[in-house]
Amino acid sequence: MSTTTTTTTAADDLIARSNRLGQDPANTNYAGGNTSAKGTATDPVTGEPVELLWVKGSGGDLGTLTPKGLAVLRLDRLRALANVYPGVDREDEMVAAFDYTLFGTGGAAPSIDTAMHGLVDAAHVDHLHPDSGIAIATAADGEALTATIFGDKVVWVPWRRPGWQLGQDIADIKAAHPDAIGTILGGHGITAWGDTSDEAEQNSLWIIRTAADYIAEHGSAEPFGAAREGFGPLPEADRRARAAALAPVLRGLVSTDGVKVGHFSDDSRILEFLASESLDRLAALGTSCPDHFLRTKVKPMVLDLPPTASVEESVARLHELHEQYRADYAAYYERYATPESPAMRGADPAIVLIPGVGMFSYGADKQTARVAGEFYLNAINVMRGAEAISTYSPIDESEKFRIEYWALEEAKLARRPAPAPLAGRIALVTGAASGIGKAIATRLAKEGACVVIADLDASKAQEAAASLGSTDVAVGIAANVTSATEIQAAIDETLLAFGGLDLVVNNAGLSLSKSLLETTEADWDLQHNVMAKGSFLVSRAAAKVLIDQQLGGDIVYISSKNSVFAGPNNIAYSATKADQAHQVRLLAAELGEHGIRVNGINPDGVVRGSGIFAGGWGAKRAAVYGVPEEKLGEYYAQRTLLKREVLPENVANAVFVLVGSDLSHTTGLHIPVDAGVAAAFLR
Repeated sequence: MSTTTTTTTAADDLIARSNRLGQDPANTNYAGGNTSAKGTATDPVTGEPVELLWVKGSGGDLGTLTPKGLAVLRLDRLRALANVYPGVDREDEMVAAFDYTLFGTGGAAPSIDTAMHGLVDAAHVDHLHPDSGIAIATAADGEALTATIFGDKVVWVPWRRPGWQLGQDIADIKAAHPDAIGTILGGHGITAWGDTSDEAEQNSLWIIRTAADYIAEHGSAEPFGAAREGFGPLPEADRRARAAALAPVLRGLVSTDGVKVGHFSDDSRILEFLASESLDRLAALGTSCPDHFLRTKVKPMVLDLPPTASVEESVARLHELHEQYRADYAAYYERYATPESPAMRGADPAIVLIPGVGMFSYGADKQTARVAGEFYLNAINVMRGAEAISTYSPIDESEKFRIEYWALEEAKLARRPAPAPLAGRIALVTGAASGIGKAIATRLAKEGACVVIADLDASKAQEAAASLGSTDVAVGIAANVTSATEIQAAIDETLLAFGGLDLVVNNAGLSLSKSLLETTEADWDLQHNVMAKGSFLVSRAAAKVLIDQQLGGDIVYISSKNSVFAGPNNIAYSATKADQAHQVRLLAAELGEHGIRVNGINPDGVVRGSGIFAGGWGAKRAAVYGVPEEKLGEYYAQRTLLKREVLPENVANAVFVLVGSDLSHTTGLHIPVDAGVAAAFLR
């Protein structure tokens, strides 16, 4: 029996308070900070009341915290650990000791900050990472500013790595300052407390708002100094076009040690920072709050050219800067690594700053990349605040290394689930709002890929994307594959949404079931424009990105059994499918040297869910074969060797096999997905 689900006012209030605090980015960053409450529950073994600590567990997010995200500990046993505390040099051992204080079963793993919450003598404790609070915490004269801004209500705590001793330091400060409501943690954040949940929340908000008000009232108007001439932001359309042009090259560079997904932001606060005369100095100092640089690395990579430089000049310089960044990062690791340090996790930057254009952030998946960018924006806000009233002075580089390569952080990484088969891959599927295309997009997303659903109807594309999850998983866009301009726009949107492109599925299509004499010139042109020309345009635009990335990739054509089988009353459709089939062979031969695989799939008779069949094609084909339209799927099944109806999901399964690792040495192949049509056997 689990006792961690015992309903208590303390735990309920804690969840509500945490959600309110965490949902406002002014209070703390994503997954940053932790909150706690103390209360009593009945011990199911003794029947006696027991004092408990409920605290946000390791890796949770305050804004979305639920009871399952809480660690629940016996307070008497937690505090008794003081008797076995081995000292600062071995305090990491205390995290494992927390397991012996847990109450009941289930719940989240206790975090390193658990000691802070258990040792501070207050019923409710908040530890947060607000930009305004960290600005004070990272100011060169932060201690004096704390006294000036808050008086005796808030006490300065010098930087100390999170752990048991920091918790004891804060507990001692509270005991020595009975009128204090919280602390500023040097280089880190804030901690506040209260006798009730509401009091703790109000104290936290008072510290955050008082710091922000002081900075606004007393800060300089230009905390970053004057703007550099020629480094101001490009017009929106121009900077997004430049970002899309640079994205493939950047993705290839930052994926040297492992493939990354990207996120682009041209937030006005970022653009202001990138145009400032303080950019190089502040960027080199890196971030300070542990949550920040764990996500953003010790410092960003900064392009030192104005936005008026050509794309070619920028690309050449980015290659040079990347090589230099990797060398600098390796030297940083060697300066501080010990025999016990975890191995270097990779030397590529997580943040790339492009003056006049914006910021790219990178991670193993879209959420990680997006959050890294959000954290760096937090860091910019912190720098702005610190520079407005003082000088930004983050913690020492050696301390940053101790956090970045902390054994406890390594253990947290090891607890992550194994990545899905297509994790880190970015797919563009045309004609994907319904039928085969939607089934393909669904399967790719399920296997871990980020997916862009392109369709003529933007609203349907967006609806289909929303059904797959958040915009960290899929986005929907409008694209007419017969237009080179719209195709390039779709490729650019993909690059700005996810930072790159790995996998393209040419699925968009239509069909006109007419005999030779009934087929007009307009019919022929429409059929070929959508599928033959459309596939060509998509593949051409995608191939440039894949080549620039230098990461290989996949192009898949959804062709047809009709590309090799001659049937009646189908001249325009079948001819264009044959065109697509040969494009597969031609592109496989041409793009192989770049590691790009090009393969095709030949479905037949996919009636269920098909937009083509629903649009009149089904009725016409049923008339050709002399069967009712509602029986067309059954008719197609009965003419196959396996006597099975082909569904959109069957085609999607074949796409997954083609783009997965098991067929890594296969290109120029067509896979029949037709339940066995002997006349369409490939020869």
